[in-house]
Amino acid sequence: MNRVQHLQKLQSETFDICIIGGGASGAGCALDATLRGFKVALIEKDDFAAATSSKSTKLIHGGVRYLEQAVNNFDLAQLKQVRHGLEERHIVIQNAPFLAHPLPLLTPCYSWVEGCYYAIGLRIYDAFAKGDSLPKSRWISKKEVMERTKGLNPALHSAVLYYDGQLDDARYCLLLAKTAAENGAAVANHLPLLGFEKDEQGKLSAALVEDELNGEKFAIKARLFINCTGAHADFVRQQANPNLDARIIRSKGVHAVLPLDVLGSSETALLIPKTTDGRVIFAIPWEDKLLLGTTDSPYTAEEEPGLDKAESEFLIENLNMYLAKPVGLDQVKAGFGGLRPLIASDPNRSTKALVRDHEVEWDEQSGLLSLLGGKWTTYRLMAADAIDEACKLLDTERPCLTANQLLSGAEGYDAQAWQNWAAQTGLSPASCEHLSLKYGSRATTVLELLKENPSWTALLHPDYPYIQAEVIYQIREEMAANPRDVLARRLRLEMLDWKATLEAIPTVCQLLAQEYNWAEIQTEQAASTYQALISAFQAKIETA
Repeated sequence: MNRVQHLQKLQSETFDICIIGGGASGAGCALDATLRGFKVALIEKDDFAAATSSKSTKLIHGGVRYLEQAVNNFDLAQLKQVRHGLEERHIVIQNAPFLAHPLPLLTPCYSWVEGCYYAIGLRIYDAFAKGDSLPKSRWISKKEVMERTKGLNPALHSAVLYYDGQLDDARYCLLLAKTAAENGAAVANHLPLLGFEKDEQGKLSAALVEDELNGEKFAIKARLFINCTGAHADFVRQQANPNLDARIIRSKGVHAVLPLDVLGSSETALLIPKTTDGRVIFAIPWEDKLLLGTTDSPYTAEEEPGLDKAESEFLIENLNMYLAKPVGLDQVKAGFGGLRPLIASDPNRSTKALVRDHEVEWDEQSGLLSLLGGKWTTYRLMAADAIDEACKLLDTERPCLTANQLLSGAEGYDAQAWQNWAAQTGLSPASCEHLSLKYGSRATTVLELLKENPSWTALLHPDYPYIQAEVIYQIREEMAANPRDVLARRLRLEMLDWKATLEAIPTVCQLLAQEYNWAEIQTEQAASTYQALISAFQAKIETA
């Protein structure tokens, strides 16, 4: 994805559909609409997956807690959402198998009765997952539990083992956008919306944007605009029509990152079914760390949500109830917070509660189509609903084709190919496997860069397998424009290890400077700004 070329298209062409928001729903809509033959533009104010779509629990699931609530409350709508989520798991894995895979999870049981309860519930969960290849749940003995997760407290009766999917959320989102671009969409990040132009009937005719990288302002013309901005959807809705009532209620969820050996397993996750606030918590092996979360609390502030000391203590307190050796706050390596966009009832309709997992809203006055709410697992179904509605508004009928669309890097992917790369390149086996799991078949393009500059085999940090050539690839092929684009979304180091991130920033900034011809002062400013942000994250968990 050459950003300059895509910007030229955005400025000079008129599109059928312009999608605002480069998270999972926006990138999903862009791919869906492009495959249906529409001329599509996709714009994002920050970076692809910069907000909620990179801050998830990294699970592809129907939601076991939603199933329990649905059964207890006889809620057929919620049962339908669980079924849809479970049906989508195998599609998410199938379309990018290097970024998504099955994950076994344990639910500890402390009595025969409790074990029976969870076993029956998860059998129902399995029953909703028609057509996928994930193993079915089973009730396992204490002995097998301890063999799988050596860090658990042995004071348990048994556990129920079940499977969901796991993905690298930010990279999956990025590849949705990249695949859309490779199929003809014009896409660009760091392009915030300033407002809209309207025609004589008051309908949206153009989106006014500003390129954050050079300050240039221009208009993007389209027949239809789709709002896919998640927790910020009301801003776009009210830019299009100031008379619209707010529909989004934002809920904050945070995750803490601990050393992997805390749980004593590199492959099996833990579902904590009972916490002091009534929510479930997951402790999940991810990228050689243990991801612990999530919380759920109202959020009204405008700044980026982050992990604080009280939230860290809450997560650790609930995890420690299940561990043989308790952990402390000093073992938190990193953390992050995200906003879930809950949909408030429409005051013009009869329903009065928080409704639906997602909703497609059409504002007849402005002509804006908004995709509200949702979750990662069902991004494809959400996009299909939105583009189905777009087809009606554009007076055409075109079927959704995304179910079997491989993402960029999945074509010709060989999960074992990396085993030959170490001998060919001199890279470590860890770096070779990492490249395979992040770029799929496109890892060979990263390796080709080593012929241009063999020094790019150098690691960005001695404790991690990331190499300098990846940064060059991310700049040239994935629109990385600043150090956070690289270290938070494309390499995920910010999510894993704040200390290592601080140490890697100068090298990443030097590589960005080489590619973008930054002056020394610009390079220093990019580094210091990002270092200050990471230091602020660290300070939040060190103070009350």
